[in-house]
Parts: sequence; structure tokens; C-alpha cells
Amino acid sequence: MASTPEVSGFASRLATSKDSVRPTLISDRVYELLRQAIVEGDLAPNDRVVESEIARRLGVSQAPVREAVKQLAREGLLVHVPRRGNFVVEISTQDAEYARQVREPLERLAATMAAESITAEQLGELGELVAEMREAVEVNDVGRFRDVDIAFHTRVVQIAGNPFLTRMWEVLEPNLRALRAIADPLFEGDWRAMADEHGRLVTLLRDGDVATAADAFADHAAGRSPVPDRRTRRKPAGSVT
Repeated sequence: MASTPEVSGFASRLATSKDSVRPTLISDRVYELLRQAIVEGDLAPNDRVVESEIARRLGVSQAPVREAVKQLAREGLLVHVPRRGNFVVEISTQDAEYARQVREPLERLAATMAAESITAEQLGELGELVAEMREAVEVNDVGRFRDVDIAFHTRVVQIAGNPFLTRMWEVLEPNLRALRAIADPLFEGDWRAMADEHGRLVTLLRDGDVATAADAFADHAAGRSPVPDRRTRRKPAGSVT
């Protein structure tokens, strides 16, 4: 039976974290530990995550590890391969950029059309989704935030009222989710500010300034959000963003 890859940084992290796991809700602590290992590269793309091995190293049962793994899979950081196990997802940076390039004009068009015709009821729906984002932040539920974030942009596309645009979005959205080109679970910025940014987008739609709303949605879709991501400051010189 295959075992967890011998990644010294991750093994060391498990060893030094063994005692700190116990005082808190175990599944939450294991989740934070695994997520941090993925974010920082101790667990690399395609590394296998073996629940029994992690539980043994931490000195806990497999149940909380299983819950943590399920949450990470829901966020798109792990993928379950039948009869093989759970693996860290490998994302092509170039593919993600290609997806954002297609997403940007679609969101620009959706915002343009939505700003011209959005109703008070529809604005209320978007406002409720922003409130759900804020609630997800309060309980540190990245998976829920991600689901609501995607639902927000899907609803704007629907509000635009163009059935062909909606169909194009329905084809693109699963790829955006898989490539983390929308609602990136590895975002290392202020999640509250990101929720507020969606609130700002709703305000722009409410104001009816079509050009400003279109530009804001396009910037958001392309990753030019005013909410900074700490990862961009850690990229080596010359890297492509």
C-alpha cells in the first residue's frame, strides 16, 4: 500500500504540531495544518495525502483527519481518485490564466447588461449573497465562501438576461472552479475585504453607471481586484502573474 510521500517539511510540521492539535477542535486544527502545508508547498501538487499516516503522526484518530480532508476536497485543494486515494490538486498557472482571459469579457458584458436593467429584487438577492459571504468569513468556512462567490457571479450573468451568455457561463464555470480562476481557495488576503468588494460591485450595479460597473467586474474577473493577495509579494523576480 502506498504511503505519504516523504516530504521532510510536511513530516516536520506534523511532528512539531502534535501537541497543539489536542486543545482545539481536532478536525479544525488538522484542516488548518494541511491547508497551510499545501499553501506553503510542504505538500506539493500530486502528493498523496494518506489519512491513516497523518493520524498516526499526529496521535489522533482518523475521523478528524477524514473530516479535514473532505473540507479540503470541497475547497478544490485535494482530489479523490477512486482506489488510489486523495491527492493535492495540480493547477496549471497558464491554464488558469487562459480561463481568466475568457472570463473577463463575459463578466464585463454581464455587468454591462445587468447595470442597465437590474431590479430592486435582484439587487436584494445579490445583497443576500454578500451577507452569506460575510457569514462564511466569520466561521472561517472557505468552502462556503467559495460556493457563494461563484453563485454571486452566476446570478449576475443570469440577471443580464442574455440566454447565450448564460449558456457560455454554464460551460465555463466548472472549469473556472477547477482551475481556481474564480474564488481561489488559496487566496491569502483579507477575506472580509473580499466580501466587501462584492458589496461594492452590487453598489455599482445599483448606481446604474454602466461603464464603471463593467470595468469593475472585468478587473475583478481578471484578478485585478483592489484587495491585495500576499502571494503576489512572494513571487520571485521575473515570474509571470
